[in-house]
Amino acid sequence: MKTPLLSTIPYEEFDYQTLLDAVKGYSQPRQKISRLLAHGEIVRVKKGLYLKGNSQRRRPFSRELLANLIYGPSYISLEYALQHYGLTPERVVVVSSVTTGRSRVFNTPVGTFSYKMIPMMAFGTGMDRVELEDGCRYLIATREKAVADVLVADRGAGITSQKELYIHLLEDMRIDPNGLLDLDPAILEEIGTKYRSRRVKMLADLVPSSDRKEKFLESGNFENA
Repeated sequence: MKTPLLSTIPYEEFDYQTLLDAVKGYSQPRQKISRLLAHGEIVRVKKGLYLKGNSQRRRPFSRELLANLIYGPSYISLEYALQHYGLTPERVVVVSSVTTGRSRVFNTPVGTFSYKMIPMMAFGTGMDRVELEDGCRYLIATREKAVADVLVADRGAGITSQKELYIHLLEDMRIDPNGLLDLDPAILEEIGTKYRSRRVKMLADLVPSSDRKEKFLESGNFENA
């Protein structure tokens, strides 16, 4: 059964001030909030951030939107974004993001959210916006930025050639080779410059133009693709 006061909150994800406004007509609003929490009508994701409970939702809540709200400035990237774009086959449980703040991990009642610190120069490049049905929006890395963020974060891989990079992308990162063909080398070059990353610039050189795609997919022809 839906609680009428929660119907005044237009979104499934909301902050503490929105919740206070919804219960302001009660003589003891903080006790009302405690009861809503105790009955599962609302869920506290973290201090100051809430969700409507299962019985109160009009739509499934957005983990992507929550990721933006839990810690910022941030936007979704890394392995979760690769999954979002269908670039990798694995199911990713942790919602991963990049941020200009320090790296953090939040374990919440609705899942785990991780944040990787990257330089400010790299943060502002390769960001896209997705609009949900109710008008809410969340930020996510572009395909190129998600791949670049993983490449830069993986400092342990000793990559010195395009062939080694290609093998790393397919075998270690499990990137779909056909998905690589959809990447824009010019955007990768820009991201590589912002990151000052030789590895990302190498990827920009590796991704072929349309007339070189067939060679790119032929094993062993990396240097000539």
